[in-house]
Order: sequence, then C-alpha cells, then structure tokens
Amino acid sequence: MAATPHASPPGRKLRLTSKLSYGIGQVAEGIKNNAFNLLLLFYYVQVLGVPGSWAGGALFIAQAFDAVTDPIAGFVSDGFRSRWGRRHPFMYASALPLSLCFYLLFVPPAGLSQLSLALWLTVMAVLTRGAMTLYHVPHIALGAELTEDYEERSAVVAHRTAFGFIGMLAVVVMVARFFPAAADGSDGKLIAENYGPFAVLGAVLISVTILLSALGTHGEIPHLPPPPQAVERFAFRRAFEETLSALRNQNFLWLFVGVLMIYVMVGTSQNLNMFLLAFFWELPQKELSIVLGSFPLGMILGAPLTRYLHRRVEKKTALVFGTGWFGFCTVAPPLLRLLDLFPANGTPPLFGTLLGFGLLQGIGVVQAMVSFGSMMADVIDQHELQTGRRQEGVFFGAISFSAKGSSGLGGLIGGVGLDLIRWPRGSEIKSAADVDPQTIVHLGVVYAPAVALFAFISVAALMRFSFTRAEHASVLAALHARRKPSTAALPGR
Repeated sequence: MAATPHASPPGRKLRLTSKLSYGIGQVAEGIKNNAFNLLLLFYYVQVLGVPGSWAGGALFIAQAFDAVTDPIAGFVSDGFRSRWGRRHPFMYASALPLSLCFYLLFVPPAGLSQLSLALWLTVMAVLTRGAMTLYHVPHIALGAELTEDYEERSAVVAHRTAFGFIGMLAVVVMVARFFPAAADGSDGKLIAENYGPFAVLGAVLISVTILLSALGTHGEIPHLPPPPQAVERFAFRRAFEETLSALRNQNFLWLFVGVLMIYVMVGTSQNLNMFLLAFFWELPQKELSIVLGSFPLGMILGAPLTRYLHRRVEKKTALVFGTGWFGFCTVAPPLLRLLDLFPANGTPPLFGTLLGFGLLQGIGVVQAMVSFGSMMADVIDQHELQTGRRQEGVFFGAISFSAKGSSGLGGLIGGVGLDLIRWPRGSEIKSAADVDPQTIVHLGVVYAPAVALFAFISVAALMRFSFTRAEHASVLAALHARRKPSTAALPGR
C-alpha cells in the first residue's frame, strides 16, 4: 500500500492560534475526567448509598464499552471523507450529546432504588463515554497530524495537556462554588441537590470548548493528511484487526501498557481522594478545595518544563521520571501517616504539606502525559514506514481506551476496596467522627499499595520502549523520500 501523501510541507510550523484552539478542546475531557474521578464514585456511594462494588462495577462496564467504541472511532475517522476532513465532522457532532449525557449522569430521576441507581449509572456512564469517544479519538488523532516536527509535537501536546488541566481545575473551582458547607457545618458534597447546578455548568463548558476547538482548527483542514485513496468498508472485525496490527509494534505495545497503568494509578488515587481528604485527613471544606486544586495547578506549572526536558533528554526518560515521581508523591503522605511521621490532622503543617505534595504530583505527572502523547505521534511515523498506512485514529483510539482506565479500572478498584473495608455509606456519615477509626486506617492501607503497584508496573513496561530521537529523524527522512514522488504529482503542485 502506498504511503498517504501530505497536503502541506513537512517542515511547516503551526500558528499559535491553531495550537491554542487545538488545546482548548482538551478542557472538555479534563472536566469530564475530573468529574468522573473526583465526584462520581463519592456521589453514588456516599450520597446516594449505592454499594461501592456496584458503583465501581458500573464504571468498569462503561470502560469495557470503550474497548469496542474507541477502536471503531479511530478506524472510521481514519478513512472518513468529507469537505471538512477526517476529524472535524465527529468533533462538531459530539458536543450536544456529550453535554446532555454528562448532565443526566449527575441528575438521576428521584425515587430510584439502589439497584436502579446502579443501572442508571451504568447506562449514563456508557453513553457519556461513547459521546466522549466520538469527540476525543478524532481530536487527539488531529494533534498528531498538525505537525511532524519532533519538538513541535511536544508543544502541541503540551498545549492540549495544559488545557486538560485547566478543565480539571475548573471542576475544583466548581466544587468550591456549588458544594459549600451546610448551615450545620457538614460537607456540601453530601447534599444531593448541589449536584444539579454543577452538572449544568459542566455540560455548558464541555459544549463550548469542543466547538471552539473545532472552529479554531477548521482552517488547518487543507494542510492535514487526506484519507487513503482506497477506503475500506467499515467492519467490526477489520477495526479490531487494525488495532491488533498496531499492537504488534513493540514500541507501541509497551507504551500502551505503561500508559494504561499510569491512568489506572491516577484514577485509583483520584477516585479515593475525596474519601481521604474528607475522612483520612479531615480537611475543612475550604482547605479541601485548595488541596484539590493543587494537583491540576501543578500540572499547568509543570507543562512548560516538558518541552525543555525534551530538548535535553529522550522523551522516554521524561516519561519514566514523571511516572515514578507521581507515584512517590502520591504514596508518601498516607504511608508516612501510617508510620506516624506526618503532621497531625487539624494542624497548619498538615495543610501546607498536603498542598506541597499536590503541586509536586501535578508537576511530575504532566511530564509523563505530555511525553507519551508526543511519543505516540513518533511511533505512528514508524508504523507508517513499516506498513505504508497512516493510522492516527487507530493508535489514538487504543491510547484513548487506556486513558479512560482512570475512571474505569480506577473506579472498580476504589469501589471494591471501599466494600472490602466495610466503608459506611449514606449522607448521614458527615465526618470522621461517624466512621470507625480502624476503618479510616484501612482506607490508607488500601490506597497506598494500590497506587505503588501500578506505578511499578508502568515504569517496568515503559523501560522496554526503544525509539530514540535519532531513529525518529531517520524514519522521517525515509518517509519524506517515499512521499516525494506522489506529492509532486498532486494537483496544484
């Protein structure tokens, strides 16, 4: 199969407005992911009284659904033909259904039983994830197509990642705004009625940022690679064959496994984080909101550092460093508390120390997230040279599935863990005084080893990745030489 010609010169630099427009689209996923990770398990278990295993199982089922939809979305968008290109039609089409599903997820009908609530969570989580797939897979595939430059790709991914963290930070701000402490001083997140206004604003922001991204990058469509000349008819079997073909690339396989473990590690910690902050650390509402915000703030502060690192070290080095750093900063506080080596609850040093660890977590994990996004685009170049096929959608469909593991597998692990330690459910549990002290200790025991295990597996997998800057330069040179004859033959050249 002949390589797909590009519609613009390989050395073309992107305008800043295009980078910003592309990046702002990640706000939508940042809002959806952080709302899922921070609030969804807490809301259905602690407020609505659904058993943790049921709620975690619902989130896992929704992720299993992604195992089907993500490769399909990638396969379909890779071969899609329209006057708006391969990716933009899906981005435009996703805005309204995604916003509606997000809203309904946090506003279930009144009077449902626990079983009905679990079923509602399952269905709405599946639909929300499906609508996000319709947008997110084409969106991240678009990022790999905007430029081929080794360092410019890191800048594109850094913009996307930074805006994703802005979306995460927006959720933290909304939590502070819509979940104030009740008149009796109890946690506002235990009041079911507070979730409706939160869901409305979240849904509006999701729609607006998706449309801004699609409209702002619309002018780049003429410069993007066209679909293959011979577009295969869609078939489920073919979509999964293409995904398996991608996984036969050893560099992509190890990157996929490593990134999946990163997201499960992040998801496990975030799904349990609200429980830890409220009951393990006993933070007042105002301090809790500030500590929650320190993580995405650290990501925003750390994003520019990634491009600096990529100029001096291999992307793999930055990825492994960021993963290990995040794992350490996540596990250290509860582990030190269990060893009686951490500041006591209710003291100023506790708040300051947790704030510092949150910032360091964010600065570390952003190195991993920007690095793997940029490395993915490089691996796609290698795959094109080896196979003659340009398949950003298939590759990023697979990596999108791993990203969603944060709330799927992370939610399942968190929910089952809560049931194993017999965590008390219901909004009548208003503070740590309403929970057996030994159960609170068990919460820390569940949290720290789970995160440490996934960090270890991730680093072990990522160490197997072997595709250097020099090798990528050779791949690009070979691709440009292969494309040159067909590019010269294009109309208007």
